[in-house]
Parts: sequence; C-alpha cells; structure tokens
Amino acid sequence: MLKARQKIGKYRILGRIASSSLADVYRAFDTIQNTRVALKIPKRAHNIGENEFLHEVQVATRLQHPNILSVMNASYVEDRFVIAMELGTESLAGRIERRLSTALAMDLAGQAIAALAYAHAHKFIHCDIKPENYIVFPGNQLKLTDFGFAKLSLRTLKASGSGTVEYIAPEQAMGRPKFQSDVFSLGLVLYRMFSGRLPEWPFTWPLAGHDRLSARVPPGMVAMLQKAIQLDPNKRYSSAVQMQTDFKRLQKPARKAKRAKVKKAVGSSDSWRGLKWREFQRQFRSKFDTRHQCRKCSGPVAESMLACPWCHTDNPTRGSDSPMSSSCPRCERGVKNDWDYCAWCYEPGFEEETTRVYSDKRYTSRCSNARCKGLLMPFMRYCPWCHSKVRKPWKIAGHKDNCTSCHWSIAKEFWNYCAWCKKAIRRA
Repeated sequence: MLKARQKIGKYRILGRIASSSLADVYRAFDTIQNTRVALKIPKRAHNIGENEFLHEVQVATRLQHPNILSVMNASYVEDRFVIAMELGTESLAGRIERRLSTALAMDLAGQAIAALAYAHAHKFIHCDIKPENYIVFPGNQLKLTDFGFAKLSLRTLKASGSGTVEYIAPEQAMGRPKFQSDVFSLGLVLYRMFSGRLPEWPFTWPLAGHDRLSARVPPGMVAMLQKAIQLDPNKRYSSAVQMQTDFKRLQKPARKAKRAKVKKAVGSSDSWRGLKWREFQRQFRSKFDTRHQCRKCSGPVAESMLACPWCHTDNPTRGSDSPMSSSCPRCERGVKNDWDYCAWCYEPGFEEETTRVYSDKRYTSRCSNARCKGLLMPFMRYCPWCHSKVRKPWKIAGHKDNCTSCHWSIAKEFWNYCAWCKKAIRRA
C-alpha cells in the first residue's frame, strides 16, 4: 500500500480512497498538470486481474458521455499499471447513506440510467452495476465507472459470473450476463436509493422498504422498478435504453406535481434544523473550523472532530476534500506535508517528502514535550512532530462551555454530543 506523500511518477499520493481484492484507489496530485486525480493501481499479488484493467481503460476510452467517468491517462509507472481518472467527491454508496431529497434522488436516478443506456446503446454490458461504481462530482453530477468486467454483446457471449453479489442478477450469477442483467442491478440500486433498503433474495413483491418507496415516488416509478427487478429476464426492460424512455415519460408528471406542491412551513422540523445550523455557523464556524458537512446528517463539522456533534457519526468528514495538501491514509483527515505523524488518529508516519518546515496561521500552541515544543493547531489529539498525546484540554478563549468528560470546549446550547469524546451532552 502506498503512503501519503509518496511519489509514483509525476503523482504525489494524498490518501487512499478505497481498496478491493484486486486494486487500490488513491487520491493523488498531478505535479505536472497541477490537478488532483484518482489513481487506480492493481495489487501486485493479483497479476491475473491486469487484463480486466487494460479492458477497463479501452472501454472507458470508447464511451464518451457526461455521465461516464473518463480515463485521463493510463501507463506503466515504476513497474505498476496506473490508471489516472477524474477525482469525484464520493461514491453514490456514501451519498445515499445521508438524507437525500426526493428531487435530488430523481435527478441522480436519471443520470444513473442515462450512463447505462449510453453503454447499452454501444453494445456494452457493464456486469458490475452497484452504488460504489457511481461517483458523485460537484453539482451532484453522477458518473459511472469500473468497466473492468464489461462485455461486448455479440451473437455468442462467453462470460464469467463477475459482479457484486448483492446486486447481481440470477442469470449473471450463472455466467450468462445480458443487458437485462444490468437493468436488474440498476433497479436494485435505485430501489435502495428511494427506499433506504436493499432487497434480499427471493425478491418477493412487495419488498422490504416498499411503504417508504410508495410514499416518496409516484406509482409509475414503483411499477418501473418492479419491472426492472423481475426474476425472469424476459419480463424486464430489454436494455437500459428502454428503461430510460420509460423514466423520461414518468418525469413529466413528477415535475408538474413538484411545481404544484406547497413549500414546507418555516416552523417545520427540517427548516428549524437548518436555522439552528446557520446560527451555529454564525457564532462558531471560525472557532471550530466547521467548514465541512457530516457525511450522514449534513450538519456542520470539522476535520478534527472525532464524531459528529449532531448525530454521533464517527469520523464525520471521511471522504471530504481537505484544504490541506495531503491526507492521512488511515482516517483521511488533512495533514501538512511537513508533519511526521497524523495529528488526529495516531497514524504511525508518512513518507518523508521534504525537510522544510511550513508556517501556518492556524498554529496557536506548542507541544508540552520539553524535547519537542512543536507547534499545534486547536483540537489536535497528537503532536504531528513527536507523536505525544495532547493531554491539556483545548479551550476557546472567552467561551465558558466545556465537556464534563474530556473538558474540551463545546457548543453546549447547540450540540447533542461532544465532538471530541462522543459523550452525550446534558443540559440543565
């Protein structure tokens, strides 16, 4: 596994995004073109998978569409096959774990169908449709990736049962993938996105989460998903092209219903939560550096937080872009290029890149280790220079509220949990 700040060719590793049995995906910086990219690097212990990666590059190069992830470069670097791709913000798998409005879900569904319809129109069967293979970009643009198992549809098709078990169609599991197999997998992805539940075998209708699905989308959409995930391939859409035609027809009455819908009252729970978050940001954004959103509840959080103070989610900023130049491969929080250790999670060290020490206006204190005296930023848990644990509680000047457990500063009137030790906050 590559380390943060390690260089491979012209790329400097910033952190790891994901890992599978065949490859690792890293967030990296292209030092020549001055851009951030995603690097997919096959694991050396799995040479048998190299053909799939070569095939993935060739397919992605042929399929040029706004909703299909393009390959920027592919080459051998230091005896490794490296695929450089556009860097998104997160996968659809991560995005659907958080609150998702019906309007945004419909928009993402349309993009997911459009990507697969384009691939099917060019005679390619993806064979591994799942939320992890859809990448979300700024502006909620969705792009389909990972064409390593894609098959070109010919008169005779020989294929293995490649795919992800939770989303695989019955005939694909037996080694006979079809266009309808991708439709089945995409139907399960959309069903999970709208209902919050992933159906399990034997897929007897109504499925788990059907009540929530029916409450969120019109009957026509429910019927479309029911048709997509029929066990008999002949009863499904023949391809995603046909599925896209049906989806577009359903969108027209949905848009009219949206325009006619009365907006929620200002006193509703969602509006009240939004007002609470805005007021918190007005008072405390600069003090706690809450520039990020929680990956589950979307509340304002900081990289330094151990847990979300609103919903108790661990490492609430995981997967977010950091303003710092690198990121820790373990916790994915931002780190500076001159640090020797992660200041947030006790990661044991990084590839040495430079002996230069960079100044930073965020440094406000010094390490209590007499041999170190390194500079510290607020709410660091460990010294990034000597690895000593920070034992003195962090306090905000002029702010009186502290956690009764760890004694670090908190926003007691706003938070439900301590962001530093995860204890529930008790109010008088």
